[in-house]
Amino acid sequence: MRNVAGMGETSRFIVITGITRGLGRALADFYLAQGHRVAGCGTNESLLEQLQCKHGPAENYARVDVTNAQQVENWAQQLIDRNGSPDLLICNAGMMNQHGDVAEIPVTHWEQMLSLNVMGVVHTLRSFVPAMKERQRGVITAFTSAAGHRGYPKIAPYCATKHAVEGILKSLSLELPETMASVPVQPGVIDTDLLRGHYGERSRAQASPERWAAVAAPFLLNLGPTDNGQSLRIEGY
Repeated sequence: MRNVAGMGETSRFIVITGITRGLGRALADFYLAQGHRVAGCGTNESLLEQLQCKHGPAENYARVDVTNAQQVENWAQQLIDRNGSPDLLICNAGMMNQHGDVAEIPVTHWEQMLSLNVMGVVHTLRSFVPAMKERQRGVITAFTSAAGHRGYPKIAPYCATKHAVEGILKSLSLELPETMASVPVQPGVIDTDLLRGHYGERSRAQASPERWAAVAAPFLLNLGPTDNGQSLRIEGY
């Protein structure tokens, strides 16, 4: 069991992509309740407004499409100018593909998956990591999957994107100062909209994002330089 004592330390600045629902929203709610500063982005304006009403201030939650490099860059610069670089950057935004054989899934859907799950991470890293490296502090993580280590039938695009994220984060780990870390993390199996799209009602047997966040949020916050380049998993999920 990992030591999560770091959860009780001073407030951290945490940035989360895909913050409006699922794992991103559960992490945001948990961290904010613990007194940390959280900023994030999503594309659903009504869900962003819910976050603003519950937590505020409004400028911390932005409508940003992570597949758009310029939008991510502008958003990141605004956050860094106001808050400094993140202590913890969580690349969470992603999607699951429609089921089908490799040769049957439409090219447009392959492109959509690669644009969000891979290039969305790339745009986020390009926009935040330089400031984090200049400060020589901070942890970068992205959610991968068991699908990032093996293949599964009918979800080849998802597997491909998660393999890519593993490679990107591990490559980044070799470029960082020894005071930082880049860590791909498997969140496990949680009852989210993404999982329901794959398993249907069977996903309801899994833990809720809120229950998961009670374990995952301290785990992520406790990552540090000794974890750099490792592929980790949230224990119990």
